[in-house]
Amino acid sequence: MGRITTRRPVLTITLDGDSHRRPDTLAVEEPLEIRVLGEPLAVTMRTPGHDVELAAGFLVSEGVISAGWEFRSAIHCGGPGTGGAENTYNVLDVSLAPGVQPPAPDLARSFYTTSSCGVCGKASIEAVETVSRYDVSCDDASVSAQDLVGYPDRLRARQDAFDKTGGLHAAALFDTATGEMLVLREDVGRHNAVDKVIGWAVLNDRLPLRGTVLQVSGRASFELVQKAAMAGIPVLAAVSAPSSLAAELAEARGLTLVGFLRGRSMNVYSHPYRVTTEIGAP
Repeated sequence: MGRITTRRPVLTITLDGDSHRRPDTLAVEEPLEIRVLGEPLAVTMRTPGHDVELAAGFLVSEGVISAGWEFRSAIHCGGPGTGGAENTYNVLDVSLAPGVQPPAPDLARSFYTTSSCGVCGKASIEAVETVSRYDVSCDDASVSAQDLVGYPDRLRARQDAFDKTGGLHAAALFDTATGEMLVLREDVGRHNAVDKVIGWAVLNDRLPLRGTVLQVSGRASFELVQKAAMAGIPVLAAVSAPSSLAAELAEARGLTLVGFLRGRSMNVYSHPYRVTTEIGAP
């Protein structure tokens, strides 16, 4: 349960003729089936650990819940059909608070998500553009460019599993007022890492996440912008490139999107007024 890494023998080959076998550490990737009230909702390939946060964040991203009180509990159960099947900790059944509507039948379609692309198979962009209950355009948070350039290194310094495997994405949440890192999560899927961060906020009753920056270790996709907007996060920063659709969605939702955040520079693709610069900063 909760295995993050595993060991596997590999053959290392170099062009100078120094080939040898050795053990290598890999990031674990296993399926997690998310159920709501016993009904299958989704299957995602993830790194085990913080599964309840992952499920809670996923439900926020899909518009099923938007506050901590709406998420009642979650329990790992047996495999498909259960019926006394051994608990593999790869099936999680979520209970919602009384009065909270379960996922609509058209949403509860057991869609499959991979560690690389997130939610796949949705029929159209309109189906993905879930309407958030939070309007991030009204968030007057600001963050200095000086603080922003330090976030990737602070995130990297806390990636314990990445140090062992080199194969995990990370997402972290920073408070714009204090600069404090509130939470960091790792996963083979960048979207899962973000869902775990949002799920942490759900379980700690901190939605909406006003006045925060979501820092991610890879690129900024449409889906990550969507997840940030659904959680009420006003700023999303990525060390790599955003997609064109991510930038368009960020502009439309009033979210500040930062990309290529490396060294002492960055590109701000939407709503740059939240990023402040300091004349004469070292």
